[in-house]
Amino acid sequence: MVSAVVGANWGDEGKGKITDMLSEESDIIVRFQGGSNAGHTIVNDYGKFALHILPSGVFCDHTVSVIGNGVALNIPDLFEEIQGIVDRGVPMPEIRVSDRAQIVMPYHILFDQYEEERLGGRSFGSTKSGIAPFYSDKYAKTGIQVSELFDEDSLREKMEGICEKKNVMLEHLYHKPLLKVDELMETLAEYRQKVEPHVCDVSAFLYEANRQGKRILLEGQLGSLKDPDHGIYPMVTSSSTLAGYGAIGAGIPPYEIKRIVTVVKAYSSAVGAGEFVSEIFGEEADELRRRGGDGGEYGATTGRPRRMGWFDAVASRYGCRIQGATEVALTVLDVLGYLDELPVCVGYEIDGKITKDFPSTRELKKAKPVYEVLPGWKSEIRGITEYGELPENCRKYIEFIERELEMPVKMVSNGPGRHEIIHR
Repeated sequence: MVSAVVGANWGDEGKGKITDMLSEESDIIVRFQGGSNAGHTIVNDYGKFALHILPSGVFCDHTVSVIGNGVALNIPDLFEEIQGIVDRGVPMPEIRVSDRAQIVMPYHILFDQYEEERLGGRSFGSTKSGIAPFYSDKYAKTGIQVSELFDEDSLREKMEGICEKKNVMLEHLYHKPLLKVDELMETLAEYRQKVEPHVCDVSAFLYEANRQGKRILLEGQLGSLKDPDHGIYPMVTSSSTLAGYGAIGAGIPPYEIKRIVTVVKAYSSAVGAGEFVSEIFGEEADELRRRGGDGGEYGATTGRPRRMGWFDAVASRYGCRIQGATEVALTVLDVLGYLDELPVCVGYEIDGKITKDFPSTRELKKAKPVYEVLPGWKSEIRGITEYGELPENCRKYIEFIERELEMPVKMVSNGPGRHEIIHR
């Protein structure tokens, strides 16, 4: 059986915890898109970790962790991350890397930085991890697949063509130092040595595992609203964040994905630029940011303070629908126990009309939030494991969200730890 864990919002929903928890009952965990530009914060028996490219299942020693072909593979980041968890007592994970995955090159990171610098105030709020230049090259067919590392003559010829083209931009657009083929070939030789023991035909591996009845878990990065087709374009990421892309990014048939756990945050947060209708500011936002997550709402990769907002039912319902959610995991509910009242954005006012449908970016820019205010529960809920033991107003908040989402909330996370969760 194949399941997927994906995000309904702007990312930062707490997918890492849910993946870590579901890994206990899985055999194989697959990252299917994105790169080390966003992170998952995980708290378990080994401690607190921020993962960026490793699948969140690496903490279970019975699992195989897979980097799918859809991933932007930063090889130094991958192996630094493996070493980082092993140094903290985590058993060495079994890692498989798709021979069809493409490699984030050092120049992708440089071009990302140079372009944000050139754009100045018009920048996209990039993490400067090289993701947009990487996917640009992938779809322009000038990327480098892992399999190409093992044919040096052909690789050098390709690198000469890449450098010729990129050096024109470096010289005339960015006015930066030029690329050197020999230096890049040395880098690629180091990458080959590191990755070679882990390379496999991931699609064939997953096909056989599925035939044997193994439990496969697909892990997505970011959330629905950062999808390049269905999100807040152009302030999106460069690979599809949807469960449907899991079939492509892992190399499995789409009909095999039976369960889509869509993670929804009990309030809203976002890193980077883009439309955010229920955003709040000032002391109200600072207080929620300080109390949020585990140690505050700051990007797991960038450390940037996250933008904060109240729960957006319009965006979340759309995010669940576009993911094809079969169930919802509601996270960080415990954070809200300090509030007297809980505003929920239940509609958008656009040009004087109220809509409950999530619009395209052009209309979204004009949207104003329409709130319904619910009473708070004013108590600590961490440690509660039975739904019926939650305060009445807390249950009413969950059930209100469930009605707005039109989707069953099967899990409620009330703390950062792996087992701080209520199953409904």
